[in-house]
Amino acid sequence: MKKQTKAIRTQTSKTKYREHSTPLFLTSSFTFDSAEQGKALFEETEEGNIYSRFSNPSVQEFVDKVCMLEGLEDGVATATGMAAVFASMGALLKSGDHILACRALFGSAHQIITQILPKWGISHTYLDADASEAEWEAAVQPNTRMIYLETPSNPGLDLVDLAMIGRITKKHNIIFNVDNCFASPALQTPADFGADLVLHSATKFMDGQGRVLGGVVVGKKEYIKELRFFCRQTGPSMSPFNAWVLSKSLETLHLRMEKHASNALALATALEKHPDVKSVKYPFLESHPQHALAKQQMSAGGSIVTIELEGGFERVAAFMDALEIASLSSNLGDTRTIVTNPNTTTHAKLKPEEKAALGITEGLIRVSVGLEDIEDLIEDFTHAVEVSVKSDILE
Repeated sequence: MKKQTKAIRTQTSKTKYREHSTPLFLTSSFTFDSAEQGKALFEETEEGNIYSRFSNPSVQEFVDKVCMLEGLEDGVATATGMAAVFASMGALLKSGDHILACRALFGSAHQIITQILPKWGISHTYLDADASEAEWEAAVQPNTRMIYLETPSNPGLDLVDLAMIGRITKKHNIIFNVDNCFASPALQTPADFGADLVLHSATKFMDGQGRVLGGVVVGKKEYIKELRFFCRQTGPSMSPFNAWVLSKSLETLHLRMEKHASNALALATALEKHPDVKSVKYPFLESHPQHALAKQQMSAGGSIVTIELEGGFERVAAFMDALEIASLSSNLGDTRTIVTNPNTTTHAKLKPEEKAALGITEGLIRVSVGLEDIEDLIEDFTHAVEVSVKSDILE
């Protein structure tokens, strides 16, 4: 069966009630048939559920689907995407280790690497997304334990050559850890290029409707075993209800991502032609500096478009206030189109020089293109651009 079929048909075993839709196991704990079974479960000589902080059938169904979609062996679900990011590092890195990362990262991931991990004696080196293979090779140290990256990145839509990093990590026996949130497994599978771990903020496209929080890390069994121990003891567990929602959402992931991508490309193309838009960036636009790489490792460009307007925050505010359809929020991956100004929201805590290195200007706007009618979206954005220009002239 193809992945989309499996995403729809993979679910927990039917109960005696013969339900068609997968049941929700909303329970904190599980009973034992006998004292001996309880002993065996805790000794791990028998497999089974004990406590929902450890495992739960609803959560496991969601994890199984993500493992299938990403082509990886095992996984752990977490309460949020950032819990997944932190667990993927905290479980596998120790004092004295070094992590090599792409500079283009989500703000909270940057804070973990630069503010939290150093407290544990874990050092880091950043490279630009377009760094050459020789530059990545030169940055590998004897104590480098992991390479971590996002591709496409948040918010700048920078890409990293997954095949290149796969060659380097295999050569040096380094853990290859990829945040695949922006592309989703519907458009890109990093394991095909050698990734050992793939993580997601399931809050985004996996849910797709802005309802629940969640995160997930899938990967090779040897690494997931350590992650499972870490998460079992520290408790960043996904709730069974959220897992149930997310598992059902995965049934439509491929269909939604196809529409997200076609809408995003159409909106990006229209805005790129507008004389009052300074610049537009989208992986499947030919003007994207890594367009060829995007076509190599992604089947479509995804949902996220960035645009830049002249005039600083005042111009951005006028544009955003003039939008009638799009929502103003720091979230993304929703059926509803969302816009945000990363400079003042998601990446506000970065230093000015860090923002400059990532191309985060006052006029940058991140657009998570939703599933509305594309003609309505183009009209809404075009009108808002024109209103913001008039506002600037009047001032």
